[in-house]
Amino acid sequence: MSPTRPGQLQYKERGPDPTGAPEFDKARCQPDGASSREVQDRMKKIAIIAFLLAGCVAAGRAQESRQDVSISGTGIIEPFIGSQTDVQVHSTYGLGAVASYRFMLTPQSALQASYGIDYQNKIHYYLPAFEQNGVQVLARTQDISVSYVRSFNYKKFNPFAEAGPGAFIFLPVRNTGTQTLDAKRQTGIGAVYGAGIAYEISPSFDIRAEYRGFVTKVPTFGDTIFTTNKWYNIFVPSVGVAYHF
Repeated sequence: MSPTRPGQLQYKERGPDPTGAPEFDKARCQPDGASSREVQDRMKKIAIIAFLLAGCVAAGRAQESRQDVSISGTGIIEPFIGSQTDVQVHSTYGLGAVASYRFMLTPQSALQASYGIDYQNKIHYYLPAFEQNGVQVLARTQDISVSYVRSFNYKKFNPFAEAGPGAFIFLPVRNTGTQTLDAKRQTGIGAVYGAGIAYEISPSFDIRAEYRGFVTKVPTFGDTIFTTNKWYNIFVPSVGVAYHF
């Protein structure tokens, strides 16, 4: 055995650790290239699956449109009224528009809120005390309603029916077409009912044709001389377009 310097340990002279403890292997602490690539591939697959699931959810929500808004042109037709008070009421038709918002509760049931207005129409009141031409009131009418809608699906055709409460506002137009200064705005509470059909032209749009009836008291415009004690069944046909979202 060759002499050694003081304090210096030489591995060749000492040999293996007599305690039997495992030797520290630095190679095992180095990153494994194959294992790292496997982790990256797994992360890529998870990201692709998450992206596909998000796309499927978005597509599903697009196909399940639960809301729509519509705008339609309308006509308003008020029928002739003959009463027991010797007052007869004749009206001309009017043209206007109606806007609606519909929220689907189920694929076939919905709640709908609507607001409609017509430009103007003439309402004539005939009484024995008046001259032959009677008294004319030029009126602008508005309707506000909330209704339950039931739909039926037949491919691209979707018939529907609706019913609910509503209010009808009769507003006299102050010009030469109104022949009495006593006419005042009047609001009648009543009910709306109707039926129609929608034709799907794309996943987002459809053409909608509808007939609505509005039941309310015949207006007097705040003048008791026009009292008929009768009810109006006003006809409101409409054609328009709806957007689903």
